[in-house]
Amino acid sequence: MLVDLTIKGFLAETAGSAPVPGGGSISALNGAIATALTEMVANLTIGKKKYADVEDEMMELMKEGRQLQRELLDLVQADIDMFEPLSQLYSLKPETDEEIAEKERLMEEALENASAVPLQIMEKCGRAIELSVAFAKRASRIAVSDAGSSAILCKAALQAASLNVYINTRMMQNRARAEELNEICAIRMMKYTSLADEVFECVSNQLKKGND
Repeated sequence: MLVDLTIKGFLAETAGSAPVPGGGSISALNGAIATALTEMVANLTIGKKKYADVEDEMMELMKEGRQLQRELLDLVQADIDMFEPLSQLYSLKPETDEEIAEKERLMEEALENASAVPLQIMEKCGRAIELSVAFAKRASRIAVSDAGSSAILCKAALQAASLNVYINTRMMQNRARAEELNEICAIRMMKYTSLADEVFECVSNQLKKGND
């Protein structure tokens, strides 16, 4: 499992000549790192008298963020696993009409499966951005920059994952289904990137005011 490698080992695998891990896996890892930041924010808030009124909320948000982190780490490998069937199909050289038809059928299935993983990454990162809103507004002020950083890292992961949806759907023969998947992707992009920007502006303004 690539997620069990050292950071240097993972970077070396990414930089190599193999097509995986690619943008989808890196998006998932980026999202997992971002959720770790929000867990730190929660830990810096829980147990402090000043934030006793939000302690229960922080604990619940931390639990959800930890679950998102586990799911995103699973998606690092899932993206790699879903690419394998596509890789094998690309190398197939069908000769008969039946073989050509079968390859087209399998390609369509593999392309949709490969699109599903980055869509899941987008969903998880979107939820992580939603969690960062609460952390940015109500968690410890000493860690507010980390809440904002988490939101922006998730936004980057979200955007990168969307490209991995589009690169697969563009090759699908079933254009109606492809456009359906593209629409899901676009809705998540619109909703969550704007929310991440709001978190960034909120945190940025808080920090600037602190210097006035």
